Amino acid sequence: MSLGIVFLSEVFGTAMLTLLGCGVVANVALRGTKGNSGGFLMVTWGWGVAVFAGVYVAARSGAHLNPAVTLGLLANGAEEYAPDVPVDFASTLTYFGGELLGAFLGAVVCWLAYKQHFDVEEEPASKLGVFSTGPAIRSSSWNLVTEIIGTFVLVFVILTFGGTPSGLGPLAVALLVVGIGVSLGGPTGYAINPARDLGPRIAHALLPIRGKGSSDWGYSWIPVVGPLVGGALGGLVARLVPIIATAAA
Repeated sequence: MSLGIVFLSEVFGTAMLTLLGCGVVANVALRGTKGNSGGFLMVTWGWGVAVFAGVYVAARSGAHLNPAVTLGLLANGAEEYAPDVPVDFASTLTYFGGELLGAFLGAVVCWLAYKQHFDVEEEPASKLGVFSTGPAIRSSSWNLVTEIIGTFVLVFVILTFGGTPSGLGPLAVALLVVGIGVSLGGPTGYAINPARDLGPRIAHALLPIRGKGSSDWGYSWIPVVGPLVGGALGGLVARLVPIIATAAA
């Protein structure tokens, strides 16, 4: 499979993920929507369905949809990212680039869908919250720990049971994301995906959103670094578990 196909697969899959994920936040957070004040549980289920759709769309490339998953596979010692896609520098950059661009495009389309509601919403934080995550209690070290733990769970489970998100299956990955959200999402809003947070945050900074306020770049490194560290740890531990189990036996 060509890297061009991999790139497009990840772009479209991650765009669908972000469109539906940011869309459910917009439906809950913005003034005058049908789902206004639907609550955090509605958001977590919406993101689960977003992942379900994204994995189907990007199945050909293994549906990474997330640089932390790509890095986890690399740390796990995988020889292929997907069938006929060897693990090397070029393919790794292709996944990263497709995931980031797809996340940006999905956020732009979400803004178009909710344009009138962005215009009437007066609270800048509600507008930013549609695009990117933010902490309930701001503490760089502890927010980082939360993102590392949440992403570790995501990548470790995917690699242990499925090898890739498409190998684990769309429904299983969706339920896993919902589970992480309701269990570990409270402190930071659980980005667990650098592209999912950074791409939409860039969109927020560039789009002509009325009264949007700051894009909170001071916090932006946490939902990037935390998931990358968590993904790498998930890949390493998933690689070690069979070795430890064999040695114990």
